[in-house]
Amino acid sequence: MASYKKNTRMCLACREHCDKSELIRFVLNEDGNVVVDRSGKAQGRGAYAHAKAECISKLKKKRLLSAQFHTNVSDDVFRGLDD
Repeated sequence: MASYKKNTRMCLACREHCDKSELIRFVLNEDGNVVVDRSGKAQGRGAYAHAKAECISKLKKKRLLSAQFHTNVSDDVFRGLDD
């Protein structure tokens, strides 16, 4: 089993481990909505992904956030990320 530093997280799309400061955090908030957590400190269950176009595309195409959060996640969450 690999040993990782304390502040590493895994990208949901490419499964690469890296420092969480290099990733975007998505949060399922208490209202049941998935939002981008720019501060990295929002309350709720989180998932991480790279801001790279290929990772964002894979999140959309395979509906990985919907699977992770067990809810329907609209493509509006990705607005402004795939620039």
